[in-house]
Amino acid sequence: MPNDAPSKPKTRKKRAPRTFGPEKAHALYKALAEDRPEPRTELDFTSPYTLVVAVALSAQATDVGVNKATAKLFAVADTPEKMLALGEEGVAGYIRTIGLWRNKAKNVIALSQMLLDEFGGVVPETRDELERLPGVGRKTANVVLNEAFGVPTIAVDTHVFRVANRTGLAPGKTPEQVEAGLERATPTEYKHGAHHWLILHGRYVCKAQTPECWHCAIADLCRHKPKTPDPATVSRLGPRH
Repeated sequence: MPNDAPSKPKTRKKRAPRTFGPEKAHALYKALAEDRPEPRTELDFTSPYTLVVAVALSAQATDVGVNKATAKLFAVADTPEKMLALGEEGVAGYIRTIGLWRNKAKNVIALSQMLLDEFGGVVPETRDELERLPGVGRKTANVVLNEAFGVPTIAVDTHVFRVANRTGLAPGKTPEQVEAGLERATPTEYKHGAHHWLILHGRYVCKAQTPECWHCAIADLCRHKPKTPDPATVSRLGPRH
């Protein structure tokens, strides 16, 4: 007997967003590297432990604001033991100027306790173990792996997300998609510094509201249009001649 049951429609596998090709990606990172030869995090830290704490505190806060708070905090508590001795209220007293300080103080104490209980007071060197720490997500783990342990990870924050999408380097609708795209698009020799270059470029040039295209090192490679003109050449009446 013929089978009259309707055939199920084939589901199309979603294609990954198109990233820059190898040559164009290499040119982009080469230009960023020439613009900032030695990129690094702008958070102040003295050890993997203080880096974990600083990055955890930096969520929804500026690096400048975090550094002001941690300068005093780390002067008295730069190890898990010393942090626990301060207690949650003690930590909170140092970080009240940072957004979400109550929850962050709780996480700093909890992650310090876990480091002592499960890792001998030493910051682990794998992403899975780092992500087990309270207040540590994938972005924080990637920053710590890259900055403290030299692993060529790419951490996607709001700046990296914006630059990757705006330029067309690695478009994506979620941080996970952008991270995967950057892993594909970024040449091996640039992977260690990639997220630093993209963060700093987004922070100081490719700004959220008004990108400063007129002095952008990668303007000729960027897909964003229209480019923002140099304010020195524009007035309310039109271009200055």
